[in-house]
Amino acid sequence: MTQTHRYYSAEPIDGTHVSLTGSEAHHLLHVMRASPGARVVLFDGRGGQYDAEVVACGRRAVELEVRTYQPADCELAFEVIVGLPLPKGERQRWLIEKLVELGVSRFVPLLSRRSTRKGDRRSVAKLASYVIGAAKQCGRNRLMEIAPACSWQEWMCQPAPRRWIAHFSGQSLAEIDLSESATTRIAVGPEGGFTHEEVARAMDLGWQAVSLGPRTLRMETAALVLATAVGLQTR
Repeated sequence: MTQTHRYYSAEPIDGTHVSLTGSEAHHLLHVMRASPGARVVLFDGRGGQYDAEVVACGRRAVELEVRTYQPADCELAFEVIVGLPLPKGERQRWLIEKLVELGVSRFVPLLSRRSTRKGDRRSVAKLASYVIGAAKQCGRNRLMEIAPACSWQEWMCQPAPRRWIAHFSGQSLAEIDLSESATTRIAVGPEGGFTHEEVARAMDLGWQAVSLGPRTLRMETAALVLATAVGLQTR
């Protein structure tokens, strides 16, 4: 096997030996048909990646020897934190994958007045698995954090140099000066939108309302547009 593939180690890689189990071992053993001598790339979500070689294959585990460390980093120069209520079904997976690809640091499932899904422990674990898959594909060596669900009242009080709330009444995104790199919080409402009171309170607290044009976008589309706009300005 000469191709190089990326695998995630749930345990920190601190020595010369790594054991992969679970879905990562299953893929390496039963999809890639790995055998001793196969070369792969490992990452543990803390930054950087490792060249490694398979040394033993069991029924449910793969033993690897770590060869060299590569300080590969494709992160944005600042944090981008995106908060919105969880969409339904497969839209959740699509949203998380794209946020990972765009370099978002943290996703926060928001609980606003009109949101319907709460983001329980089970759903958060499922979202975390989507993060790993997307990070493997796009080359990120740090995992986007899936934060616990947070009420809008609590989350809008958290500080950041730049805080945007998607709303039709705001300044056009095309007119906003993005020349300065800064930690950014992005808030998008549920399908029914934030209430007038929620938007007004956020603006009283210093949030900037940002308009994305005359068409009504799905909440995950709006989140991706704003995350893309910020991420493209990274230096």
